[in-house]
Amino acid sequence: MGALRTPRERWIEEGLRALATAGPDAVRVEVLAKRLGVTKGGFYGYFADRNALLAAMLDTWERESTEEVIDRIEEEGGDPKSKIHRAGMLTFSDDRLLPIDLAIRAWARHDESVAERLRRVDNRRMALLREMIGTFCSDAEEVEARSLLAFCAAIGAHFLAADHGEFTRTQVLDRAADLLLDRPRTTQVGQAGQGRGAASPPADV
Repeated sequence: MGALRTPRERWIEEGLRALATAGPDAVRVEVLAKRLGVTKGGFYGYFADRNALLAAMLDTWERESTEEVIDRIEEEGGDPKSKIHRAGMLTFSDDRLLPIDLAIRAWARHDESVAERLRRVDNRRMALLREMIGTFCSDAEEVEARSLLAFCAAIGAHFLAADHGEFTRTQVLDRAADLLLDRPRTTQVGQAGQGRGAASPPADV
């Protein structure tokens, strides 16, 4: 019997792991082969070169960050506000997608093709935000503003180093979500450390 080939998906997954940890320069065929415990010869049975692997990695990230997130929130149901919150949790509080997303944002600053891919993904995310927020807000300008603020808060929360006085980051994010989504107040003054639980972003993917 011939040796079993390492599945194509494992090369992509290992590449995404390297990207999330150390950026695109860490995605090297020789390094990935060593981590997978195989020779690099099998790589070329799936990919013409390293650039083909990088494109496949971006394809996987884009699909998981858009179609799969949307499919999951639709399958689980709920009102639009719950769907927005769930989509944000899946994307920006997820141990898998979040590190990849942040690494791609850094990568996009130096690669126009990656920047274009990121723009496409973010446009899909903003479209979903507009659709969901538009179900309870009729002013188009306000819908756009709320969508922008929600998206900025979801991403910015992972870069901001500021403290929040007597409040935890979770409490502040929860309260921001209440304001942006017109929800009943969930964070009370003086209850530092007692938000809804996990540090959830206030909005969508």
